[in-house]
Amino acid sequence: MKRVLITGINGMDGSHLADFLLEKGYEVYGMERRTSSPNRTNTKHLDDKITFVNGDLTDQNSLVRCLRESNPEEVYNLAAQSFVGESWNTPEQTGDVTGLGALRMLEAIREYGKDVKFYQASTSELYGRMIENPAKETTPFYPRSPYGVAKLYGHWITKNYRESYDMFNVSGILFNHESERRGVEFVTRKITDGVAKIKLGLEDYITLGNLDSKRDWGYSPDYVESMWMMLQQDSPDDYVIATGKDHTIREFLDAAFTSVDITDWENYVKQDPRFMRPAEVAVLCGDSTKAREVLGWYPRTSFEEMVSKMVKNDIKLLS
Repeated sequence: MKRVLITGINGMDGSHLADFLLEKGYEVYGMERRTSSPNRTNTKHLDDKITFVNGDLTDQNSLVRCLRESNPEEVYNLAAQSFVGESWNTPEQTGDVTGLGALRMLEAIREYGKDVKFYQASTSELYGRMIENPAKETTPFYPRSPYGVAKLYGHWITKNYRESYDMFNVSGILFNHESERRGVEFVTRKITDGVAKIKLGLEDYITLGNLDSKRDWGYSPDYVESMWMMLQQDSPDDYVIATGKDHTIREFLDAAFTSVDITDWENYVKQDPRFMRPAEVAVLCGDSTKAREVLGWYPRTSFEEMVSKMVKNDIKLLS
């Protein structure tokens, strides 16, 4: 039985990846920070199926302890300060956790001295002001937020350690992906939660920022499978994971309201300049040809299906 360590286990991707790897017969260890009350909303169904270990990406010794405790063959580094908007408020912490955190994990694995395959969660935010649309693995990076810049460091240090120390390190450049487990502070879940509340008569409107931003949205359970596929290859490499189709926030709203039979939704949405970002990313769209050809990966869930699943789940939660 293969053993695996997942950082960010309680996040959306971490919990979906744990589900996927348990089905594959893995023994799963999930790293979480020690807090007075860990948020295990996404992993409560896994309580007796995985082993939780305490670690923090800002403390390398704790990462070494997690490796000793889990003795993994694969490590998936999904933990980060991952809210782009918050990265302007806490840029130093974002750099420490999201950027240097990847370095600390790589150093911990190197010092651990055993063969461990490492997955780094890169992001479409690396492209920011897109030099090429859609973006692929060879497209130049141009991040537009402290989060994107921190992720860029994590991406390059992963590649650097691969080439310097002959480590099996891969980076998955995943474009936007969502699910029912997305945190409510993210705009997509804010929309589906808001639509559910409007449908149930609990709220009158949703307050948002820029409605014209375009994103390439996929479904998280489809995307975590690609992470595993990357680590099963004969040699390590980096891959863009995307649907190749972009949608505006307006289109996301349209799909969400349509799923509850509301077609004329403009009066239910207000805009507030407080939710605008200092450097807005207008469009992000990815070209996953390499992943489709080399890994055999492709997205299975449509944009409309994903949005509908999220809205229905929020209605169920609120009911």
